[in-house]
Amino acid sequence: MPDHLTVVDHPLVQHKLSIMREVATPTATFRQLLREISQLLTFEVTRDLALTTRDIETPLCQMQAPTLAGRDPALISILRAGNGFLDGMLELIPSARVGFVGLQRDEETLQPMQYYFKVPEHLDERAVIVVDPMLATGNSSAAAIDLLKQKGARNIRLMCLVAAPEGVAHLGQKHPDVPITTAALDDRLNDQGYIVPGLGDAGDRMFGTK
Repeated sequence: MPDHLTVVDHPLVQHKLSIMREVATPTATFRQLLREISQLLTFEVTRDLALTTRDIETPLCQMQAPTLAGRDPALISILRAGNGFLDGMLELIPSARVGFVGLQRDEETLQPMQYYFKVPEHLDERAVIVVDPMLATGNSSAAAIDLLKQKGARNIRLMCLVAAPEGVAHLGQKHPDVPITTAALDDRLNDQGYIVPGLGDAGDRMFGTK
């Protein structure tokens, strides 16, 4: 297992992912499961967020209570499939700032083409969580992280649902400082650049467009 990769093997994560993989799972169920699994993955990807303390008063006494330090985290969705993670994550981190990176894959070259970029300010002072359900070739994720680093982001981590070994290796080569959190490391990519066994196109399955 690569050092920069964490596979969340919690039974609930694995159970929900298995249902999502099934071709017969309907769109509404797929979308709900993605929301639920995103929250379970968020617990892991935020494990090392910085803490400070502040004075509070409990019903019994005053205490120094732990609280998140610094600016609110930034959640960066790689459009369009990354949006499926946001609702669940924002329930856990309601104060988070949200940004979007639009990268469309050229089906011949498998290289990403940028069409949209809007992110929060002060990325250099935030924990930045990039979300995209599928880490396939790794080209789109690497390109998105390139753009975020150009905007000053330094504390970046990637959260995905399913990863291919090729994508993990590519991202590790391009951005060795960016840890990856995923629910599964699958077998390989096929000739079309899809993860096998995978779950198909996450965006199409989430939005019912195929």
